[in-house]
Amino acid sequence: MNFLSHLIEKYCDNNTQAEDPVLHQLFRETHLKVLRSRMLSGHNQGVLLTLLSKLAKPKTILELGTYTGYSAICLAKGLQENGKLYTVDINEELEPFAERFFKLAMLDDKIEQHIGKALDIIPTLPGQFDLVFMDADKKNYLNYLDLIEDRMPSGALLLVDNVLWSGKVVEDIKPKDIDTPVLVELNKRITESEKWENVLIPIRDGIMMAIRN
Repeated sequence: MNFLSHLIEKYCDNNTQAEDPVLHQLFRETHLKVLRSRMLSGHNQGVLLTLLSKLAKPKTILELGTYTGYSAICLAKGLQENGKLYTVDINEELEPFAERFFKLAMLDDKIEQHIGKALDIIPTLPGQFDLVFMDADKKNYLNYLDLIEDRMPSGALLLVDNVLWSGKVVEDIKPKDIDTPVLVELNKRITESEKWENVLIPIRDGIMMAIRN
C-alpha cells in the first residue's frame, strides 16, 4: 500500500540527497536478481536511517534482517570509528551478495554478518546495543523486543520497520493473520511503556522510532 501519492513520493525523493552510487547499484541488482525486492529500504528511507545513525553516533548496532545489505550500509555510515554493526538474517543464500556490497562500500570491516535464527543469535552477541534496527519476521517482533530492550542503555535508539503493515494495523484482523496482531501489540507496548519515548513515522510502511529512557 502506498500511503502517499506517487507524485508526492517522487517530490520527496527529488528533494532528498542523491543516492550513494554503491547503494544505487545494490538497489538495481537486487531488483534484477533477487526475489521480493520490495523488502529493500530504498533511497528515501535509507537516507533517513543514515542521518539517524549519524545523529546517534552508535558504537554498536544490531540489525535484525539483512536481506541484501542496503539498510546495513546506511546504518553503518553513522558508526563510531571503531564501531561494529551486527546484522542477522535467516537466508544464507544472500550472504555473499550482501558481503560483496559491504566491501564495495568499504564497510566490511565494520559489518559482521550472522546467519541463523535471531532468537538464538542475539544472546550470543556481546555487550549493549546503542542502535537497533528491527526488520525481520514480524511474528517475532515482541520476542526480539524482549531480548534487546534491557541491553539498550539510556539514550539508545530503536527503529522498527513495517509497523503500519500496509494499513492492516487499522483494519479488521483476519483469523489466519499472525503478523498484524503482533505489530499492533508492539506499537501499543512501546507507546505505553515507561522505558521508551517514541514516535511512529509514516514513511513507506511505517517506522517506530523510540529512545530508551
